[in-house]
Amino acid sequence: MYQMHKHLLMYFSGMWVPSYLKNQSYTMMKKTFAICLLICLSAGLTCVAQSGQASNVFNADTAHASPYNLSGASYPRIEADSRVTFRFNAPDAQKVQVSIVNVAYDMIKGSDGVWTYTSEPQDKGYHNYWMIVDGAVVVDPATNAFMGYGHMCNGFEIPDPDGGFYQLKDVPHGNVLIKNYYSEVAGSWRHIFVYTPPEYDQNIKARYPVLYLQHGGGEDERVWIEMGRTNLILDNLIAEGKIKPFIVVMETSAVGPQFPMLPRPATAPAATPAPGAAQQATQAPGAPVTTVRPRFSFDKYAELMIRDLIPWVDKNFRTIPDREHRAMSGLSMGAMCTKSVTLAHPETFSYIGLFSGGSIAPDEIRDKSDVKHVFMSYGSRERGSEGVAAAAEALNQAGIKSTSYVSPLTGHEWQSWRRSLYEFAQLLFKE
Repeated sequence: MYQMHKHLLMYFSGMWVPSYLKNQSYTMMKKTFAICLLICLSAGLTCVAQSGQASNVFNADTAHASPYNLSGASYPRIEADSRVTFRFNAPDAQKVQVSIVNVAYDMIKGSDGVWTYTSEPQDKGYHNYWMIVDGAVVVDPATNAFMGYGHMCNGFEIPDPDGGFYQLKDVPHGNVLIKNYYSEVAGSWRHIFVYTPPEYDQNIKARYPVLYLQHGGGEDERVWIEMGRTNLILDNLIAEGKIKPFIVVMETSAVGPQFPMLPRPATAPAATPAPGAAQQATQAPGAPVTTVRPRFSFDKYAELMIRDLIPWVDKNFRTIPDREHRAMSGLSMGAMCTKSVTLAHPETFSYIGLFSGGSIAPDEIRDKSDVKHVFMSYGSRERGSEGVAAAAEALNQAGIKSTSYVSPLTGHEWQSWRRSLYEFAQLLFKE
């Protein structure tokens, strides 16, 4: 229980706040809130473990409120069969829709002015949603908000009986730090999240490898903590002795504006795109495939990493500052970014992880001795999943160590990426 209290106090004391709220009174409010929260926990009250990281306190076969709901809010409600029921109070609205993973569904208005909708069964794991009221995109005020699709979203979680690896447990916990550094390349201050392992503050003579972990399109540096549960995944792996402790740095790859992705009308649920998507999925079974291939250039971000970010991290944290102890990975657009940066800078990175974002061919690697391990993964419902094993085998045949992974029964969403991180982390820094 002490570990949970310490973890919560650290998280809320260092919680992210917008720049316009960073003043003395708000700082005092944060500290007061953190102390009150600790007192409540000591009194035996049940609280959410972290903002965006609710514990899995319900069984998959029991209807319950979404774990991301605000205190006292019953909806969204996760039904026993993994359907989700939404309610939204808008008595004066003419039309209300709920957009689930960027697909809009019409809600039904009751005589009390409350709109309701119950979805089809949803896949296990985290899913984004938001409301559309008379054409305006709004968040559900009864639920926590997260970043996705280039704007703030709400979220719900379908329990996974095999999801213990990302749940909050009574094990030693690392810290999630929020830091600012100035980038000469961007010409601005940058906002990053840094995970340090549980022993970091006690074992002050130790130095650690670093993983640079990238988000997807329309997201930012916070998502790998809030939806990905990176810190909990690594805490649990370290406690089980499955990985060596390492630092994780999460930075936004955007060196410029990002644009929101507008919701589409309802189609087959299994065919919907997801946050971080670099291209659209099939619209429906048998329908023509519509593919959007934006032209991404990661040269500016690569320059920012090499000139500003990595030197700053190596100066301010106890890292092992060489390529053998440095890795980079990302999801979707972040995987594309990872591929671009790591292949252009083999002197800087030796481990590469691509989650739902393409593959690497042997002839793209200039010197096979530059790379210690390439990891490539997809959800089984994603295009690309059918070829990832062959891509890994081609690298292995060329003398480049590679591993492929396909997440069962998931698409281009967070459950695929949580599982991918879990698998990738166990391959890192073993040599």
